[in-house]
Amino acid sequence: MRRHTGRAVRILLLTMAELGEADEAELQRLVAAEQQKAQFTAQVHHFMELCWDKCVEKPGNRLDSRTENCLSSCVDRFIDTTLAITSRFAQIVQKGGQ
Repeated sequence: MRRHTGRAVRILLLTMAELGEADEAELQRLVAAEQQKAQFTAQVHHFMELCWDKCVEKPGNRLDSRTENCLSSCVDRFIDTTLAITSRFAQIVQKGGQ
């Protein structure tokens, strides 16, 4: 992503009137990618809070086996759900493009 950062900064420094169609499309693509990253990060933080609240009764130096199993199951459910949702969205997009 670093190689795109310099280009993004240069694009942002131009006025909208100076942007060509290619630059506008690139800027929109970069903004959309950053928004997706921010949404994903927010979802991961929310998920971590949910699993922590559900599984960790009292924090300590080590996790007991019950807590480890709970966290592992919680993560597995999150991954399975995310994959299922992603797959479904891909199917919808694919059908919409036909």
